[in-house]
Amino acid sequence: MARLTLRPDNHFFSSPVEAYKQPLHSVTTTTTRFFPHHHYRNPLKSRVKCSARGTERLRESKKLPKTPIEEESPPQLPDSGSDLEVLSTETGSGQNWPPWKNVPERYKLIGATSLAFVICNMDKVNLSIAIIPMSHQFGWSSSVAGLVQSSFFWGYALSQLPGGWLSKIFGGRRVLEIGVFTWSFATALVPVLAGFMPGLIFSRILVGIGEGVSPSAATDLIARTIPVGERSRAVGFVFGGLSLGSVLGLLLAPPIIQSFNWESVFYLFGLLGVGWFIGFQFLNAEEVSYRGDGTTTTSHKPEKATREELGNSLKEIPWKSFFQSSAVWAMIYTHFCGSWGHYTCLSWLPTYFSEALDLNLRDAAWVSILPPLASIFVTSLASQFADYLISNGVATTTVRKICQTIAFLAPAVCMTLSSVDIGLPPWEIAGILTAGLALSSFALSGLYCSHQDISPEYASILLGITNTVGAVPGIIGVALTGFLLDSTHSWTMSLFAPSIFFYLTGTVVWLAFASSEPQTFTKDDS
Repeated sequence: MARLTLRPDNHFFSSPVEAYKQPLHSVTTTTTRFFPHHHYRNPLKSRVKCSARGTERLRESKKLPKTPIEEESPPQLPDSGSDLEVLSTETGSGQNWPPWKNVPERYKLIGATSLAFVICNMDKVNLSIAIIPMSHQFGWSSSVAGLVQSSFFWGYALSQLPGGWLSKIFGGRRVLEIGVFTWSFATALVPVLAGFMPGLIFSRILVGIGEGVSPSAATDLIARTIPVGERSRAVGFVFGGLSLGSVLGLLLAPPIIQSFNWESVFYLFGLLGVGWFIGFQFLNAEEVSYRGDGTTTTSHKPEKATREELGNSLKEIPWKSFFQSSAVWAMIYTHFCGSWGHYTCLSWLPTYFSEALDLNLRDAAWVSILPPLASIFVTSLASQFADYLISNGVATTTVRKICQTIAFLAPAVCMTLSSVDIGLPPWEIAGILTAGLALSSFALSGLYCSHQDISPEYASILLGITNTVGAVPGIIGVALTGFLLDSTHSWTMSLFAPSIFFYLTGTVVWLAFASSEPQTFTKDDS
């Protein structure tokens, strides 16, 4: 057994409170928790396991002298077990400013990533408000307005799988910051290129590309910087920024447009993203990779071997086996159907509230905020409802089918009520639509859990496949809605009827073919 001397200034115990109460010679020390490394002169960067009983046996056989840790009094420990507390005797109160100075770097990264997603959806929804004055200024028909709004989804759909691949090669942090800068710069270009249709469409495609690589980049960044015990909360916090971004975008865009002009909202939101990009450079560039055994390794960029392994792993993905599964095809079609209703309403509801319900721009935007706000509440209820059923013995497949059926039938019924002329006042119609779209959030406990259910190993690949197909309605559906509106002059035929059709057919396909039973996908070399 190798001789090991522990110094009192190392300060690393598996539990500081228990170590303080027990005699120090009987403590088994393991590097499972660190205080922030900058508070110590000689931070220990490797894992050490020391058995006190074994040390005593070795001391008796070799007559080893007592180590300094047995002769000295216990070190002063913090009153709380929090990793964020510091020893006042070493730092002094003046060194605790600013307040976020002692926050671990991984929390700063997660907070910055969540803020990026807030800006992401602000830039995604701003055009749905600005399209109204833009159409009036440039004389666009509904078909042209639909084409402009759908161009975002061209870039968004094409960048899903490449975003995941680039994140694995270069790291999610690098891809995320480039994505944010790309979509922010392209957002600021919209007023400059608005009078030149090809340039305007190109700028919106760039916005879609920048935002399309971001989910995969954020997922990779979380995997590199967050330990398993904190990862679920990190995912919820990061992607929760999307709903907040939708609310802020719909809330801020109308007063900005009415107080200044429609150009100002693109300049301001684009400037926010550029400011985020600049501030992100000041965060620690070091990334920590957490492994299954609890150890950590640090690196600034992926190794060359990692790229080679990635290339080999891509070749081993069982693509053919995926598309031989009826459950996978059910997920693909269901994702397409759900996205049709979501994206068409996201793009056209402000215009519908303004023109069909005679609400002014500010009121239309306020009403448009209600569905994402209600979705936050429904999502929490849906997840608890699904987990409760599973914990009480209901089959996982049955639970997923129940949740997804609610997610589809609820908005279908509400859209039917809104499209039938039964003399409802505008605010009641808005309330009915809000309820239906909010209940569609049950899909997060239905479809969006099925990828992990059937194959945890390939869940990210399956999500990339279904999400790519799910982005197609943003291209086709948003533009087709504008074309049908010009042709029929009917919101029922252009916006509601197609969504109702896909909600109903998606429900039938999901109930008939969906499954959450684990499946084995193997590559057929023949």
